[in-house]
Amino acid sequence: MIAERTQQLMSKTIVWDNHACMPMRPGDESFLPQLQRHRNAGVNMVVVNIYYDLFEPHLAFGMLATLRHWVQNHSNDYVLVDTVTDIEQAKKDGKLAIAFDIEGCNAVAENPGMVELFYRLGVRWMLIAYNKNNKIGGGCLDDDCGLTDYGKTIIDEMERVGMLLCCCHTGYRTAREAIEYSTKPVMYSHANPLALCDHPRNIPDDLITACAETGGIININGVRRFLNNDISTDNIVRNIDYLVNLVGPDHVGIGLDYVYDQEEYLAHVRARPDIFSGIFKEGDQLFVEPERFPDIAEALLKSGYKEEHVQGILGHNNLRVARQVWK
Repeated sequence: MIAERTQQLMSKTIVWDNHACMPMRPGDESFLPQLQRHRNAGVNMVVVNIYYDLFEPHLAFGMLATLRHWVQNHSNDYVLVDTVTDIEQAKKDGKLAIAFDIEGCNAVAENPGMVELFYRLGVRWMLIAYNKNNKIGGGCLDDDCGLTDYGKTIIDEMERVGMLLCCCHTGYRTAREAIEYSTKPVMYSHANPLALCDHPRNIPDDLITACAETGGIININGVRRFLNNDISTDNIVRNIDYLVNLVGPDHVGIGLDYVYDQEEYLAHVRARPDIFSGIFKEGDQLFVEPERFPDIAEALLKSGYKEEHVQGILGHNNLRVARQVWK
């Protein structure tokens, strides 16, 4: 049972999950009603993926069409996000605000003009690579090639239109070069400290610090493999503590990376072990579920965090960065 203090805090907080995964099946709306789970958990804003580099770029538009159509047809409960004001209004109206993300720049590999098009359709952050190298830069499970000249062109375009740059799934060299090149806040949308779990998808201290120094934010994920196979709330708080002690509470958020259709995702893992590289152990609970948000909030309060810092971690830090970057 969540304490009244926690309930009151969440009632006045914009709770933001920075990454959730829906099936990559354009035209299939069958899983979308499960977004109600986020809403029931007290989440006010969720960023849903519409593409990652495993697929052909055109799939992203089919996913956007499917998600936007469903949200617009369920406008009593959900709202498509264009501006920060839309999120704040959704909170007042008791609706779940929804924006989109792209995992890997293959979607824009042939045309920088695609960046603005995706932004206009609701994509609010994009990461450089999905584990493997691409035309933009290096992946974390590859021989990292570094940020390319074309990658700099894409970052310039992202900054021009207001799209956040994310360095998750990206090689350390490329991430360092991208953070150094960027002039806007950069973020890790769903990543954990390397110091607490030795996996190349996690991030070393120097990149955590470099990201924070841009004014950006590191969002803890809830993927079992990246949490040393411990998805307890205590371990989530342990990872948050590590980041807070390193860069302060204003640069920490949450992007659980919860996958709604886990069977489909496991099928991708089995089919392409070169991309996913042993991320999952079958039979385990793979992800921290969205229903955990109130428990995380309560655990942070019990740990002695100030209420304003808990609000920041739950969502207000992501809100601040959105205000700084979105246009």
